[in-house]
Amino acid sequence: MTKIIAVTNQKGGVGKTTTSINVAYFLAKAGKKTLLVDFDPQGNATSGLGVDKQNLGATISEVIMRQIDLANIVLPTEYKNLSIAPATPHLANTEVELAQAEGRFIRLREALKKATDYDYIIIDSPPSLSLLTVNGMIAANYVLLPVQAEFYALEGLGQLLESMKLIKKGLNPPLELLGVLLTMMDSRTTLSGQVHAEIKKYFPDKIFKNNIPRNIRLAEAPSHGAPVGAYDRFSKGSRAYKALTKEIIERVER
Repeated sequence: MTKIIAVTNQKGGVGKTTTSINVAYFLAKAGKKTLLVDFDPQGNATSGLGVDKQNLGATISEVIMRQIDLANIVLPTEYKNLSIAPATPHLANTEVELAQAEGRFIRLREALKKATDYDYIIIDSPPSLSLLTVNGMIAANYVLLPVQAEFYALEGLGQLLESMKLIKKGLNPPLELLGVLLTMMDSRTTLSGQVHAEIKKYFPDKIFKNNIPRNIRLAEAPSHGAPVGAYDRFSKGSRAYKALTKEIIERVER
């Protein structure tokens, strides 16, 4: 059965898209047929896999407006086992239209029901608690929560977890928190250690053993339209995401 993971945090700049791209890449490298759904109007997951947003036809916008099937917009990437359902900034306008539409909360779930030939689907959600984010959580089996190792890390998480609880209670009972991922860790600073301890206190059983360090290669890779594993597979960032993906597979498939 296809495992669907929504990578979600309403706070921007926490490494959400970087995590979506690189986990999808390393799942594909592990032999898992993987679809990355770009569900963020910024479309950074699309360009981060080398897709030119200027020359796209139909995208995820048309899919959730029920104008076209998901299979008709999915593009192969240059990486074996990895495909993408692209997005452009037009998705922001689509969200406005969707607000008054029938079945507005379950459009993505409907679309993904036919995508049964994938082992994993990764949803890159927008950095807000929006209708698109809710769609992503309703469509998913799991939520992966990236949290930046900084002072305000826990700010806003309560609201997100409350929304997740309501979704679990009403529209998607099987939804689980797969894990909390610390990103942009700097082991040289006391602050990173303090944030790690604080998050471990709130999520003792859910924090991933592997975290993501600050790494220049991770920052450079998107400008080359490549996951960090393809851009520099020996970098600290690449090794960290590879280890994280192994941990995700172990949690999901145990």
